[in-house]
Amino acid sequence: MHGAFPIESILLAASILVFLSILASKASQKLGVPALLLFLAIGMLAGSDGPGGIEFDYPRAAQYLGVSALIFILFSGGLDTDWREVRPVLWSGLTLATVGVLLTALLVGWFAFAILNFSWLDSLVLGAVVSCTDAAAVFAVLRAKKVSLRGHLKPLLELESGSNDAMAVLLTVGLLRLVTNPETTMTDLVLMFVMQMAIGTAAGFAMGRAMAFLMNAIRLDYEGLYPVLSVSLVFFTYAATATLGGNGFLAVYIAGLVLGQHEFHAKKELLGFHDVIAWLMQIIMFLTLGLQVFPSRLLPIIGIGLLISGFLMFLARPMAVFISLLTSRLTLRETVFISWVGLRGAVPIILATFPLVAGNPQADMIFHLVFFIVLTSVLLQGTTLSTVARWLKVSGTGDT
Repeated sequence: MHGAFPIESILLAASILVFLSILASKASQKLGVPALLLFLAIGMLAGSDGPGGIEFDYPRAAQYLGVSALIFILFSGGLDTDWREVRPVLWSGLTLATVGVLLTALLVGWFAFAILNFSWLDSLVLGAVVSCTDAAAVFAVLRAKKVSLRGHLKPLLELESGSNDAMAVLLTVGLLRLVTNPETTMTDLVLMFVMQMAIGTAAGFAMGRAMAFLMNAIRLDYEGLYPVLSVSLVFFTYAATATLGGNGFLAVYIAGLVLGQHEFHAKKELLGFHDVIAWLMQIIMFLTLGLQVFPSRLLPIIGIGLLISGFLMFLARPMAVFISLLTSRLTLRETVFISWVGLRGAVPIILATFPLVAGNPQADMIFHLVFFIVLTSVLLQGTTLSTVARWLKVSGTGDT
């Protein structure tokens, strides 16, 4: 938004966009399309290439908003996760979130190198950016169609989606470091990976327990201050972990997971509050990312985008899932379903702003390719999830 805009105009535009997004979420239930797709569409229509005409080309601002939103979405996801359900699928979930993400990145990177005029590193950056999934969109579709998943599928997908963002961030940041600083070695990247995962995990467990203690130990005079306290602790968890060299996204997810297993003051109210914040953050994030994209730049890459998206959905994701789950006790039908539940969402688009901010020469094309891949993934996988679940007989009726 170039130039100075009155605060009234900014607030008016923001309130209208948020209101339209809420109406879109209602429509998404009837259409069986993830709400995120409609949020993105509203942002694109409001942007410089759409009838809204809002000029927004601020990758750093989009990145900051996206990262802040993702912090609360991951924390809320961890807070709502039942550890008793997750524990039986812990190994499978973590394998999908690490090995699965790495294999997906490598496979997509190889394919991108074969069909694009990209270097190996730029191709791998693209692969890393689209390597993680968005199960929140998956469950929105399944809930809309009143389809429940049998066995351990639901907690497994929850665990994968909550923890695989950390791996995708590490790969993206590490590869961009190789691009911008050729002196960086693979040893440096491995050490960075180990340190970020170790510190992120330790900090998440420590802060989850600390949050539970503080919620019970601090007797506040006003109930409304407990949500404020939790917000400050979530921000502190991410920032302190990142400052210490750990992965802040992993830390906030684990902190939410640990806190959710404890009883603490005003728990019911805080669960509701963070659910509200998570929805608001999703809307803000998707609208911002929709504003950042230029639809006119998507047209020239439709052919290449379809090839990469098809390779990701039909080959890369299934291969990564089957290799990652070789030692699991899941049935063939369940493994095939997990392969199809490779829905790409907001995180890849947020990660696509990292090359833009870093000044990568291929950054603009990477960003719009990722945006196109997310759109096609949501349109094809998002609209067929319930049908595939029934075909594979991994679903029943009822709420998810």
